[in-house]
Amino acid sequence: MDVPCRLLDVCRGEGIILLPDPIQSLDHKLHSQLGEGARILVTSATGEQREALPPYTTHLTTAICFAVPQPPTITKQSVKDYIVDPRDNIFIECEAKGNPVPTFSWTRNGKFFNVAKDPKVSMRRRSGTLVIDFHGGGRPDDYEGEYQCFARNDFGTALSNKIHLQVSRSPLWPKEKVDVIEVDEGAPLSLQCNPPPGLPPPVIFWMSSSMEPIHQDKRVSQGQNGDLYFSNVMLQDAQTDYSCNARFHFTHTIQQKNPFTLKVKTKKPHNETSLRNHTDMYSARGVTETTPSFMYPYGTSSSQMVLRGVDLLLECIASGVPAPDIMWYKKGGELPAGKTKLENFNKALRISNVSEEDSGEYFCLASNKMGSIRHTISVRVKAAPYWLDEPQNLILAPGEDGRLVCRANGNPKPSIQWLVNGEPIEGAPPNPSREVAGDTIVFRDTQIGSSAVYQCNASNEHGYLLANAFVSVLDVPPRILAPRNQLIKVIQYNRTRLDCPFFGSPIPTLRWFKNGQGNMLDGGNYKAHENGSLEMSMARKEDQGIYTCVATNILGKVEAQVRLEVKDPTRIVRGPEDQVVKRGSMPRLHCRVKHDPTLKLTVTWLKDDAPLYIGNRMKKEDDGLTIYGVAEKDQGDYTCVASTELDKDSAKAYLTVLGKAVPPVHSVLHLYCKRPDRPRDLELSDLAERSVKLTWIPGDDNNSPITDYIVQFEEDRFQPGTWHNHSRYPGNVNSAVLSLSPYVNYQFRVIAVNDVGSSLPSTPSERYQTSGARPEINPTGVQGAGTQKNNMEITWTPLNATQAYGPNLRYIVRWRRRDPRGSWYNETVKAPRHVVWNTPIYVPYEIKVQAENDFGRAPEPETYIGYSGEDLPSSPRYLRIRQPNLESINLEWDHPEHPNGVLTGYSLRYQAFNGSKTGRTLVETFSPNQTRFTVQRTDPISRYRFFLRARTQVGDGEAIVEESPALLNEASTWLPPPTTELTPAATTATTTTTATPTTETPPPTEIPTTEIPTTITTTTTTAASTVASTTTTAERAAAATTKQELATNGSSIWDIRAWANSNWANITWSHNYSAGTDFVVKYITSNKTEKSIPVKAQTPSSVQLANLTPGMVYKLWVFPIWSSPSEHSYITFTTSSAYTKNHVDIATQGWFIGLMCAIALLVLILLIVCFIKRSRGGKYPVRDNKDEHLNPEDKNVEDGSFDYSDEDNKPLPNSQTSLDGTIKQQESDDSLVDYGEGGEGQFNEDGSFIGQYTVKKDKEETEGNESSEATSPVNAIYSLA
Repeated sequence: MDVPCRLLDVCRGEGIILLPDPIQSLDHKLHSQLGEGARILVTSATGEQREALPPYTTHLTTAICFAVPQPPTITKQSVKDYIVDPRDNIFIECEAKGNPVPTFSWTRNGKFFNVAKDPKVSMRRRSGTLVIDFHGGGRPDDYEGEYQCFARNDFGTALSNKIHLQVSRSPLWPKEKVDVIEVDEGAPLSLQCNPPPGLPPPVIFWMSSSMEPIHQDKRVSQGQNGDLYFSNVMLQDAQTDYSCNARFHFTHTIQQKNPFTLKVKTKKPHNETSLRNHTDMYSARGVTETTPSFMYPYGTSSSQMVLRGVDLLLECIASGVPAPDIMWYKKGGELPAGKTKLENFNKALRISNVSEEDSGEYFCLASNKMGSIRHTISVRVKAAPYWLDEPQNLILAPGEDGRLVCRANGNPKPSIQWLVNGEPIEGAPPNPSREVAGDTIVFRDTQIGSSAVYQCNASNEHGYLLANAFVSVLDVPPRILAPRNQLIKVIQYNRTRLDCPFFGSPIPTLRWFKNGQGNMLDGGNYKAHENGSLEMSMARKEDQGIYTCVATNILGKVEAQVRLEVKDPTRIVRGPEDQVVKRGSMPRLHCRVKHDPTLKLTVTWLKDDAPLYIGNRMKKEDDGLTIYGVAEKDQGDYTCVASTELDKDSAKAYLTVLGKAVPPVHSVLHLYCKRPDRPRDLELSDLAERSVKLTWIPGDDNNSPITDYIVQFEEDRFQPGTWHNHSRYPGNVNSAVLSLSPYVNYQFRVIAVNDVGSSLPSTPSERYQTSGARPEINPTGVQGAGTQKNNMEITWTPLNATQAYGPNLRYIVRWRRRDPRGSWYNETVKAPRHVVWNTPIYVPYEIKVQAENDFGRAPEPETYIGYSGEDLPSSPRYLRIRQPNLESINLEWDHPEHPNGVLTGYSLRYQAFNGSKTGRTLVETFSPNQTRFTVQRTDPISRYRFFLRARTQVGDGEAIVEESPALLNEASTWLPPPTTELTPAATTATTTTTATPTTETPPPTEIPTTEIPTTITTTTTTAASTVASTTTTAERAAAATTKQELATNGSSIWDIRAWANSNWANITWSHNYSAGTDFVVKYITSNKTEKSIPVKAQTPSSVQLANLTPGMVYKLWVFPIWSSPSEHSYITFTTSSAYTKNHVDIATQGWFIGLMCAIALLVLILLIVCFIKRSRGGKYPVRDNKDEHLNPEDKNVEDGSFDYSDEDNKPLPNSQTSLDGTIKQQESDDSLVDYGEGGEGQFNEDGSFIGQYTVKKDKEETEGNESSEATSPVNAIYSLA
């Protein structure tokens, strides 16, 4: 089908065809006949337009074609940072639209790029996309640079972004020789990767030379820089080598670095069995445990800058034995919710889509059982420019005003530069209708010929934004873009819309009229939209007619007509029914349909929701379906579907065929008694303002008399489509007078009921609209209750559709404090809820809620009492403790001074303690009226600590803490209890505890049970249970033991205690922080050595400090892990001196000294007797080899001989030799050589020594001083002799 010449003359080259949607039929040759410059736009029913692409389908008679000039608009372009594969051709995209069709040009590195001069470069047809072809050779690197596209036509020039073209690179790894790395077991190690700088950067991963991935955990992991970090090296790390691999994206290649080889020096040989059986791997290997230290980043603090909108990655890698755990915190707040993710075994913290609110100080805490260390990272968020208001295209008529707005934000603040047609606006030809004011261009009294394309460039040091927006000055009279005479068909009571798309410059105004009447249609059942559509919420028979839309501007007026026809709905008045039939019988399924006679009706049947094949055994008739010779295969669901071009209706029934399968009992019963048929032919009569008469024809009762009729109604304003029961009538009537409510669009249906069940609902009646009135009742169920401590939420049961009585139903809410002199406040709302803010805690309010519609207000409402929000209660006024005997403790308390709500009860936590030992915590709950309780003691010695809290619906309030009095016979190891929490009456508390070397101290004899006075001073003397000769003083600063040392949330730590030995100390404390709070114990010696230990949440709170220095004074702080210690909230303690024991020194006892003297005297006498006997001579067996040295280990028991030598000079078994491998021969004081003067001694025949016992004088003079020992007792004896 050819396009008429008249249409071609207007549209060829630069035309726009606007067509209605949906498109119906059009020859595919249309686009080729119109020419390349033509555009085909499809206008939808909502007025929205889209561009159509071939093949086209519509009637040419419905097409409207006219020429509209349009400046260029960039529709597609490459990304700013464009990285290309050197193996492929290069495509730099740039496409634009406009009328006339734009032409394209390019610049490269700021200079004109002549595409025609380079045979490798071409431009796509009807596009500005550059194609650089390397099939004939060439280097892609020669075309790197910065490109920008320009699209021009007669009305302006549009610019693309500056496209930075780079060619991907995969450089080789530099050759290097990797030496064997030697490292001690337990020491930290980092293997550096240093990959070549590829474009884009490569992906790094570590493998062995056999291409096995390196197992990573919290001890061994890869950093973000590609290096491999070992928190501590173990012997098994030397079982493989380590190679860094780089994978490059574009070339899909992997380059491997020369592998590292580890040599681990260990103190103990490798023994798998011992390692498996040992509970501590490090001690089994002889590795010294160390505190954590950071491998990356270095030092205690660092900073990092990140751009807004990208992901922030913070990393902390620490060494230590054992491998430390990493935890992340943000100073002064929580980590950003929903944006954070822990990676790399908690060593990396990723925050996605960073914003300015994410700036601040983050710190990572590395800890193991030896200690902890912290690193703080200061994060600064900068921002490349981002749009606040991006300039939009502007279409103006001659003489109209307008403006282009370009607002952007960033950090630092971006600068705004305007360009017109690609040139700075400062150098553009002057335009009297244009005024530049910073980020805004204002146009006043524009004229034809002022069309142009404006560019806004917002830039800072981190990037730029470029936006094109054209200003097109058009002078077009109104045009209707839809067919002149449309026909719209709609089903009665359905929603519908009449469309009248229009165009013009200036923008026309559009009005709708019906049947030529002068009143404009807008309001009530009609709603006119800005796009030209007229919407009807409910189409009625009286709405049929001819509607006219009129579009008007200063250049003229145009109109079009739409004819509306309202059709009756399609309804199945008698549908198929469930049947149970015998095989071979002839069942009939009914389907009688009522429809609009002007519409074509189509009736189809489905079986089991699939189209039914009508064969020879079935006959389809106008009002049903007959099956001849029914068989088992015919059993199933049958659905009758009646449809027209506008609507459809369906009804379903189940057919049971008796044959091999036995039907259910209830199906057999239905052969005789079944549910009644639905009533039919409903009719409304006697129409009155508040009543109507409904008449119906009963259906068949199916052998069970009808007992009742249920009348239901549906309204289309509040709950359209929902049916409500209206009334119930006896089964012997077929009409009823129904009472109605004002302003309800009623529709009725009837259901018949017999002993078997209820029928299907009847076909609905026609609708009947009652007139409106003011409401007669007010909402019920009015309540006022707080959802937070500073608000009160007022709720009520809203009026339903039959109670609203008129349009625009709303509620007037009034409230005031329960005080006759108080002022009423009011607010009008539509929802059944209103929240009053900034209320005091739990005070009564008077509340009224009154209904109102457009006809007036309901009667004066009742007054209800509500209460504002509750809060946590204060502590009970007092807690008195009495001990009538050793078996029980009586508690008595008073209600809180400020309950802050309805008390729901009390909770009591108590715990027995005896010195440093504590029992398990017991919990009791009480009713709000109970103020007394008796505790049965488990033993007569232990004391008890009680924590009593009042409770409201919000939760438990502040605790009052008391302890049972000490008994007179309490053990001498009694320790002072923790300082009691201050009651509201207390303002200052100071506690001093001194430990003295006494062995027994009586406990306090009186514990007050009344309220704590304003100032409290307590001094307690405590027995030192570990050191008898050392005095330990635990001095506590006031801020550490009083309630004034509060956190921002009111929580505190108190009663910090230290029990110290020479090299360790037990630390305990009390607190009221929330469960699960972790703490840090920090201590400093007098020589300024500082350590911190993290303590996991536990009950009771305690930790043991090990490896302390004896006799050293320590300062100690305890604070939550997310906080920092206060300058004054510390205690001091002193460790005892080394080697002190808690017992009497036995060396100072008289009986021990006497015993030692007696033993010494006896030994001396025995020595004297022994040496006197030996001085008289004796027989000594002579060895065969006289020159052989005597072996000290040689024992000749059989012949009774022995080596005569001083036992003190014998080397110990397994003793080490000297450096030259010999043992220095020491000469005994009674050596025969000395007495015999070398070889001059003589022996008789039996080996007896016959020489004199003489000692050389010169030998004594020269060798007497060689020994560091005292003079030999033998010599001393001979001197005396």
